[in-house]
Amino acid sequence: MFEAQCPQLEVPFTEDVKVEMIIYYSTRRPDLDESLILDCMQGSIYKNDRQVKQKEIYWGLDKENPRSLIRVTPCDINNIPAI
Repeated sequence: MFEAQCPQLEVPFTEDVKVEMIIYYSTRRPDLDESLILDCMQGSIYKNDRQVKQKEIYWGLDKENPRSLIRVTPCDINNIPAI
């Protein structure tokens, strides 16, 4: 089901990536973990989920239209500001 909804990149990312995700659940008892989505993107968006070096995960509630919005961009971990 995921593959039908997620486009496959012609050339998956080979460098480190940042993943931003908003998951809209249908109830306040979420049963979908973002790690499953990261696993599903392996091979079609990036070669391996070990390339994910930065994640920003948010969640919301939408009883009528549960969904996930995902953005994947290159990530240079050497240029991330120190905390």
